Amino acid sequence: MKPLGLALKTFAKEKNAVHVVIETPKCSRIKYAYDFKSGLMRVRRALPEGMMFPFNFGFIPGTLGDDGDPLDILILNEEPLMSGCFLVARLVAVIEAKQIEDGKATRNDRLVGTTFATETPTELETMGLTPKSEAEIERFFMNYNQLDGKKFKVLGRSGTKKAKKMVRAGVKRFEKEGAKA
Repeated sequence: MKPLGLALKTFAKEKNAVHVVIETPKCSRIKYAYDFKSGLMRVRRALPEGMMFPFNFGFIPGTLGDDGDPLDILILNEEPLMSGCFLVARLVAVIEAKQIEDGKATRNDRLVGTTFATETPTELETMGLTPKSEAEIERFFMNYNQLDGKKFKVLGRSGTKKAKKMVRAGVKRFEKEGAKA
């Protein structure tokens, strides 16, 4: 049996859509991470009192980012989604960023997606990345990285076209370098 996430194709049949595995639910103080060896979610860390994930957070299967992990994606919707579930998400944006640790910079972009009508209330179908949600995401990742002595620096913001291009590059990197062992 293939581990969760590796058995899923990257792109879904819907336009600008990808498969996503949710690791950490919205409003969670616990950061979960998929463990590719066991095929289970594991607890990575607990956030301090008053700090929680502002959106559902997961990864796109069959991709690798510059940091050696699958590409990260935030899902904009109202409800927390269960850790370990998968869904189809429409790519809407990317926050281009680098993470700095011990003086070494690594690209660690954050893709942003929304759920489709069957997975979200109709009035939220067109939900997108607003200046307020951009600021919340950026501030969250700055604070989150600071907890580990890292810096998170935003390099730019782009739309769907750039997000899809990044996913394609992540697929090529995954095919070249293989899945995490």
